[in-house]
Amino acid sequence: MRPVAKAARPVRTTLVSLRVRPQVGDRRRGQLLVPGTVIPCALGAGGIVRAKREGDGGSPRGRLRLLGGAFRLDRLGRRPLTGLTLRPTRPSDGWCDDPRDPRYNRPIRLPAPGISAERMWREDGLYDVVLDLGHNRGPIRPGRGSAIFLHVARPGFKPTEGCVALRLPDLLRLLRRIGPQTHLLIP
Repeated sequence: MRPVAKAARPVRTTLVSLRVRPQVGDRRRGQLLVPGTVIPCALGAGGIVRAKREGDGGSPRGRLRLLGGAFRLDRLGRRPLTGLTLRPTRPSDGWCDDPRDPRYNRPIRLPAPGISAERMWREDGLYDVVLDLGHNRGPIRPGRGSAIFLHVARPGFKPTEGCVALRLPDLLRLLRRIGPQTHLLIP
């Protein structure tokens, strides 16, 4: 008889919305406003942009829905506690960022010869935890931006390509308080 896997401990989701505030004097950095705390974050090199375009380096303005994500089981040791759907990242995971491809702004399997794609299995730790922020996901418009994530920040909060990035410990703590109804507001 096989042992029965224990169900994951239920996660109490408490946050309906999170808000990003750009840092005065440096549009590439910001603060994630969470009730009771302020978390430093990195933004896109182009700051917050109203009309997101592929490759502009801007973090898109808007109300973004957290669609779930992935995590590196080999790095974290276990699935982070959260109300969101998370799956382990595989070395073959990618994200199409080629506006000419019909799979644009969707997860794909690598290798994908002849198209541009973001590698989700990264050695630099940025995607040890990565959440899809739902930008340009329904309907998907080619060239309006792809692979906009909430992920782990580079040392010193160096700018992203358009994502929002937090220190890993902050991201793991935040995961415990968010779920599928949580939105990220970037004004």
